[in-house]
Amino acid sequence: MKNVKVVIWGMGAMGSGMARMLMKKTGIDIVGAIDIGAKVGKPIFEVLGEEYPNNENIKIGTVEDYIKPAIADVVLLCTDSFTEKAFDKIKLIVENKMNVVTSAEEMSYPKAQSPELADEIDQLAKENGVSVLGTGINPGLIMDVLVLVMTGACEDINHITSRRVNSLSPFGKAVMEEQGIGISVEEFEQGKKDGSLAGHVGFPESMSLMAEALGVKFDEITQGMDPIVTDVDRVAPYGEAKAGSVAGVSMTASGVVNGKELIKMDHPQQIEPEQVGVNTGDYVIIDGNPKINLVNSPEVEGGVGTIAMCVNMIPQTINARPGLVTMIDLPIPHAILGDFRDQIHEDAKIVK
Repeated sequence: MKNVKVVIWGMGAMGSGMARMLMKKTGIDIVGAIDIGAKVGKPIFEVLGEEYPNNENIKIGTVEDYIKPAIADVVLLCTDSFTEKAFDKIKLIVENKMNVVTSAEEMSYPKAQSPELADEIDQLAKENGVSVLGTGINPGLIMDVLVLVMTGACEDINHITSRRVNSLSPFGKAVMEEQGIGISVEEFEQGKKDGSLAGHVGFPESMSLMAEALGVKFDEITQGMDPIVTDVDRVAPYGEAKAGSVAGVSMTASGVVNGKELIKMDHPQQIEPEQVGVNTGDYVIIDGNPKINLVNSPEVEGGVGTIAMCVNMIPQTINARPGLVTMIDLPIPHAILGDFRDQIHEDAKIVK
């Protein structure tokens, strides 16, 4: 079998990280990279800031250069957070008969907020014999899939708390804007009021994913969003917050079944949390039979976690049935230390 072929669309913090990870792997090749502006035309090694022996130093190009039939087996799409914004790109990719793994948070379970677009993506992917997956560290693993894995040991469940305290520092400019990093509290409240400030993207998706897996239907899902205001200046690679401005967002969500809260999600995230003595961590607390209290501290680092999830789910996506798939449709995520080709089924959807 030939090496698995990959195109990366979006060479920001996440896409560049995926490129670096792929360059170190066996049985998988980057055959194209897409971006806009000054990066177009530059060799990928120049953008990554290092060379990788035995890897071709391809040039970063445009959509027209790399989104066409038989170029790749899969496209890693790292440009958007929202299904509506990612839709046209996904449509173009699948119509050129390539599988998609995207870090767009809403694509982890697009039926939650964009059911019509989800159905259209599913139909397009089936018509073209490819699969589309949205994944990442969160949503995609820590606050939903990890929770579901732990419920596998439960006879019954009364309540679930999924909590993640994390640093936003590894993420790129798009996430900084969604979280309102560096804006005033007044601007935050206005953005919250008019809907222009997203905060953490993915709670409805995580909630809906868990509900489908658990076999329940929520009466309602509610969300809360409050600013985390810093009293010291903080500087991260892709954003900064002066004292008195917003350094992060505290997000909460509640899922109610039969009038009673079944799942609570609690997600305070900010840039440079260690600078103000905040300890990061991931927590799964299940009041059930048996009781479960899973703690991982410090957090699973979000940047490398998202990068690894997207790369490590490539074989499962290629092997999957055609259509729109989610993390609960596929085999468990895991690291790939050997040859990627060994993970691909003989009848999988790859470029011959």
